[in-house]
Amino acid sequence: MKLYYHPISPYVRKVMICAHENGLLDRIQTVMTDTLDEGLRRVNPLGKIPALELDDGTALYDSRVICEYLDDLGTGALIPAAGPGRLRARLLEALGDGMADATLRRVMEIRRAEGERHADVVERQSRAIAAGLAQAERLVDLTQFTLGEASVAAALVYLDMRLPDEDWRRLHPRLADWLAMVDRRPSLVRTAPVSAA
Repeated sequence: MKLYYHPISPYVRKVMICAHENGLLDRIQTVMTDTLDEGLRRVNPLGKIPALELDDGTALYDSRVICEYLDDLGTGALIPAAGPGRLRARLLEALGDGMADATLRRVMEIRRAEGERHADVVERQSRAIAAGLAQAERLVDLTQFTLGEASVAAALVYLDMRLPDEDWRRLHPRLADWLAMVDRRPSLVRTAPVSAA
């Protein structure tokens, strides 16, 4: 399998954590790319990362789809089969992905030239990040590790990389403690992103 990736993408990290937890990481060949690469569009017509090309040429895209495939292919380590546990995992996954989305949108808006920047967009994304952090602090639980926890952990590390002045740990000490503990998991250690943006 070939995973088209970028080293700091939180969505790629979630996929890599899922692959590791399911014993599949060593079966995945990584191909570094970016969203401007036309070769990526051969695998994902939307030109988004990550995309997974299976050995038979089938292309999977969107981290949620890829993780579902890997969890089915592997040991089923991160997505509970049914019931409230599955719903909780998928909801937490959506929360983590949403925080990563808001972080990316805020960074992209801040990078615009000052006269082209929209303060309302920055404010809206800031509010989404703040609300996501508050909800994540209520929902995370050290007694379990699902795809939801993987998504939240990837989003928090991405937030640290992209917005290093965001002082979320002071406002959310329980979430900060949770990340410090979870970040020691072998799947998170092995998939830690590079620090260059």
